[in-house]
Amino acid sequence: MTADCFAENLLKWYDQHGRHDLPWHHNRTAYRVWVSEIMLQQTQVATVIPYYQAFMVRFPDVQSLAEAPTDDVLSHWSGLGYYARARNLQKAARTVMEDFGGTFPAAQEELETLTGIGRSTAAAIVAQAYNKRAAILDGNVKRVLARYHAVPGWPGQASVQKQLWVHAEAHTPNERVRDYTQGIMDLGALVCTRTRPACEDCPLKKGCTAYARGEATLYPGSKPKKTKPEKTTWMVILEDRDGRILLERRPPSGIWGGLWSLPELDPAYGADELQDACERSLGVDCTEPELIDGFRHTFSHYHLHIQPARLNVTRQNTVKDDAHQKWLHRHEALALGLPAPIRTLLTSPEQVSLL
Repeated sequence: MTADCFAENLLKWYDQHGRHDLPWHHNRTAYRVWVSEIMLQQTQVATVIPYYQAFMVRFPDVQSLAEAPTDDVLSHWSGLGYYARARNLQKAARTVMEDFGGTFPAAQEELETLTGIGRSTAAAIVAQAYNKRAAILDGNVKRVLARYHAVPGWPGQASVQKQLWVHAEAHTPNERVRDYTQGIMDLGALVCTRTRPACEDCPLKKGCTAYARGEATLYPGSKPKKTKPEKTTWMVILEDRDGRILLERRPPSGIWGGLWSLPELDPAYGADELQDACERSLGVDCTEPELIDGFRHTFSHYHLHIQPARLNVTRQNTVKDDAHQKWLHRHEALALGLPAPIRTLLTSPEQVSLL
């Protein structure tokens, strides 16, 4: 199958079976496409849609995003994970306002200068928003091309990715680029799936090397496995006489960066030592702790075992509201950017063990 036939057959399939009515297909501006592309990184379409719709209501354009309080942005991202995406999104929005006069650049090279926008995301914006020829290489596209050309190895390796970029460039047509880029993403998501690919329904099967060999599931190669380290922490729900909870803002970088979370205590403390630990570390006197079922939360690089404990505060010695600590009623806390497990812990602690 030639490059032209590849695109031609893909577009015929897309016209009949592709997704044509996603929220970011309407009023298709560079801003709206960009937000969708960032949200779709590491996250499935069905999960993204309600977040995207709420985000667009609150931040309908790049200026509103750039000028919004960061807490507001993070609160609208709460539950999507990979929170650096939200921080980078706002940073890039501010750059667009300051350096580009509030107008998204149309050149791929300029888009790639914005925080959080790499080669494939920039190309997707060019193709989807401006309908200009640009080759994309997201996870779905990597899978399609790795199978079609039987490219061995894990796509995260530079040498493998280099080969896939060559194929991506070769197959991208000059016409209907917007439909082609959506079509190849849809094919990877709906037909050329990670497990149980529906090869018999694929419009590209006649030219697919992996299909011809009966080896579709061998491509692309898997990421080398590493054993994730295990970490443990106490998380304390400190509630004062007014029903307010103490929250702490996490550092701007790292896990849950910039979000509000519960205070953590050294896991070396025993349950009978938590009262003293809260007094020494947080400056509050508390009643005896009530333990809540612990749970494990998995990050990209490690597993975190979280043991929550609820303590009623009888006296505050040093904790005062500032930029890093706040006493908030639950409804106020839930309006902030909270990690999903913390949000669940504050609303439905009985469900947190299911996360």
